[in-house]
Amino acid sequence: MRGFFMVGGRRLSYLDFGGPGTPLLALHGHYNEALAFAPLAETLAPQWRVIALDQRGHGESDRAESYDRDDYVVDVAAFHRHLGVGPVAVLGHSLGGVNAYQYAGRYADWVTALIVEDIGAVVDSDWSFTTSLPRHAPSRQALVSALGATAPYLECSFRRSGDGWGFSFDIDDTVASQKALNGDHWTDWVSVTCPTLLIRGTRSDELAADHAREMILRRAGKARLAELPAGHVVHQDVQAQFANAVSAFLSGSC
Repeated sequence: MRGFFMVGGRRLSYLDFGGPGTPLLALHGHYNEALAFAPLAETLAPQWRVIALDQRGHGESDRAESYDRDDYVVDVAAFHRHLGVGPVAVLGHSLGGVNAYQYAGRYADWVTALIVEDIGAVVDSDWSFTTSLPRHAPSRQALVSALGATAPYLECSFRRSGDGWGFSFDIDDTVASQKALNGDHWTDWVSVTCPTLLIRGTRSDELAADHAREMILRRAGKARLAELPAGHVVHQDVQAQFANAVSAFLSGSC
């Protein structure tokens, strides 16, 4: 089920995959949207009910004037209040991972468990891939061809317009968001008090092994690390293994 709510005059969208299970809020990364969590939601049901946000500027949510850190966290808080589900577990990938741990650190009473997928406490992203994306393609197949091996990771965000195909996100907005994401976020990471699972892809070009281990050490026994044979988008590269790691962690933490 798709739902909508308003924040500061902007409309945000989300997908509630439904079912009788315990709610799990999910936050996607750049280039994606709530639909990216459909396979995970199917696997985790019926024990867990995944509710995924189209973050500002993504999916069916409105574009925004700002993509600063505090803006995203405010959106997550408003999303959580709108759902009225009480304290929950929160999962986030990449951009969504930072948003998730910043939310968990600042709203500790509302987060029972945290899952962060392949993003660090210090982020230094390169947006050259973003600026190289095609802004328009005459057909879906032409867009797939232009993207090559990266097409499967972006296809949930494909959109058809009157004159061809593009994305549900704006390329310039994404660059602004990536620039705002970069920085040292150790203070937020170490302020999280709930049980935390950090999932890293062993082939990731975003989260280095040494940095992931330091993140676990700085949380003094309240965080654990799972490394899976994947790239940066672990939940897509190894769907079953990712879902199993999430399920096992949540079953022991919530």
